[in-house]
Amino acid sequence: MVPLTAAVRPSIPAPAPVGLAPVTASSLEEAYAANRANAELAAGMAAAHGDRRRAAADRALAAPSRRLLSFDGRGSGRAAEVLGDLAHADRVAVLVPGSDTSLDTYERFHAAATALHRGLTRKTPDGTGTAVVAWLGYATPATVSTTAITSGRAEEAAPDLREFVRGLRGVTGPDPRITLLCHSYGSVVCGRAADGLDADDLVLLGSPGTGADSAADLRTRARVWAARGGDDWVAEVPHADVDLFGTTVGFGTDPVSPAFGARVFAAGAGGHSDYFRQGSTCLANLVRIVLGETSEVTRA
Repeated sequence: MVPLTAAVRPSIPAPAPVGLAPVTASSLEEAYAANRANAELAAGMAAAHGDRRRAAADRALAAPSRRLLSFDGRGSGRAAEVLGDLAHADRVAVLVPGSDTSLDTYERFHAAATALHRGLTRKTPDGTGTAVVAWLGYATPATVSTTAITSGRAEEAAPDLREFVRGLRGVTGPDPRITLLCHSYGSVVCGRAADGLDADDLVLLGSPGTGADSAADLRTRARVWAARGGDDWVAEVPHADVDLFGTTVGFGTDPVSPAFGARVFAAGAGGHSDYFRQGSTCLANLVRIVLGETSEVTRA
């Protein structure tokens, strides 16, 4: 049976995103400030609309400590947040979330980015700078919906992800290594964006598939990694794609299978939401991949 689409929340009023020139290292602080101000306006509008949950989420992002590369409080919301010093980073990790991630649930996504940033900070060699970017740059599907088993949202998001990574290069320059960490449906987004994506490593976590038969079919210059926790329910999802009334349902080959050809690494016994858990095997391996310490990555 095809699951029914989850109920859609009423529209939440918010200002349009601020119009900024392409961000550079010298204009980062200006961009952060402008997007924080936009988030503060969005919080006020959400509160006036009676949506206290969204108002609180927007207000948290408007705090002086937050570094927002972009913010859009309309609808389910979009944001891109930096942890660390992006302008001087030698290694940059971009997190791409899966289903049910929105401004309303953003803090759990932020927690994953924070855990990775802390892990990198502890292990980064002297003289090396790192930054983590939490990219909520698309309308993620609801887990229980037809959009979660088809590629439509990913196809819409892919050009934006490619453009976002190109924009990061405008801040960092060409030399830093960029790693994309793609969780669940986010791996479908990364799979659709892979051809032409300016990244060095592509990591698929708890992936239902990418829509490609193999890592080679992604047509990316990036090294492709994959992992799945021992208690992740996505292992029970059929890894196939079928045509259903003209729509392709499912995402093809299992990325942790030998047939796919990714570099499969150990993720421990965790579940679908545990890939960035503090002290986990997976988080330790993610830190090694981002830092380029690939010989230390423990294989599955």
